[in-house]
Amino acid sequence: MFSNKDGKMIILSSPSGAGKTTLVKKISKEKKYKISVSHTTRQPRDNEVNGVDYFFVKQSEFQILIKKNAFLEYANVFENMYGSTKDQVFNNLEKGHNVLFDIDWQGAQQIKKQTLDFKLVTFFILPPSREILLQRLVARGETKNEIIEMRMKQFDTDVLHWNEYDYVVINEDLNKCYNEIIGYLENTLVYDKNKIDKHIREMI
Repeated sequence: MFSNKDGKMIILSSPSGAGKTTLVKKISKEKKYKISVSHTTRQPRDNEVNGVDYFFVKQSEFQILIKKNAFLEYANVFENMYGSTKDQVFNNLEKGHNVLFDIDWQGAQQIKKQTLDFKLVTFFILPPSREILLQRLVARGETKNEIIEMRMKQFDTDVLHWNEYDYVVINEDLNKCYNEIIGYLENTLVYDKNKIDKHIREMI
């Protein structure tokens, strides 16, 4: 049974490079939503801060948390582990905060399969095209061809999960995409799934 006093769980997923992390940060800043800070075993990028962007932990520490059943969801993405801890998420929800998740389709599936006493709204973020996705991966600092190729190949798998989400939005312009997400959250926009279906068919 949902409580009006509790916050909502809001998942944003996307192929790597489509812009979900930037959108999560913008929604959090503009709407004062809390971000579920994931634990990860990958190395931090130059601009990332431990405890703000992620909790960077060793593989052994991550495995201990799995054994303790500490994660609401976790997944292996590009040979690194990522996971959202239950305590952090539930404490914020019970205080009435909406909680944003920056996670992939694997994590989203795990949360959706659980019976939780909180409302869940899911979004899948798409790039305008494969070409622009490639440009964004390069622009954000990916320089190794094998990593870029791996992420582009993963796109073909990730995009197949678009119809598992409540809403799918195209991130061509950040502010427009942000306004569209807020519009769906606040029930001021009508979702056009046919437009998304057409866009998907043009990209795959």
